[in-house]
Amino acid sequence: MKINNTFKLIVSLIIPQLAGGLGSYFTIGSVNDWYPVLIKPDLNPPAWIFGPVWTTLFLLMSYSLYLVWRDESGKSKRMAYWAFGIQMVLNTLWSIIFFGLRSPGEALFEMIFLWLAILATIIAFAKISRPAMWLLLPYILWVSFAGYLNYALWILN
Repeated sequence: MKINNTFKLIVSLIIPQLAGGLGSYFTIGSVNDWYPVLIKPDLNPPAWIFGPVWTTLFLLMSYSLYLVWRDESGKSKRMAYWAFGIQMVLNTLWSIIFFGLRSPGEALFEMIFLWLAILATIIAFAKISRPAMWLLLPYILWVSFAGYLNYALWILN
């Protein structure tokens, strides 16, 4: 059965948005009362920047997934799908740990696995679609920066 590209695009858009939405559920409460009182590092961006950045990153992830899914080269995609799914779960889990449990130390530890899962996704996607791989580079760069922020928040607080 052949699935049309419009369906693939819609599903590809929904998956990261669900992960982001679930993460936001655990973020909202802490952003209003816990996070504002934390001592922030010098390079901490203003709070308003996080929403647009994550929205953009989730859209890039979505289109990257779509490019891999619609590829018809016959290359195996199993590892790519697994890597993508794992990093989506870890992405959501980070928000739960950091904001929901208010545990920057545990979130930092979890972020190591998230970063490795993103790297695995980039490598797996590169074997199928170079554009899909390139679309994930801003994501790993942002998570790298977020790792610095997470570490600094843990140390300062």
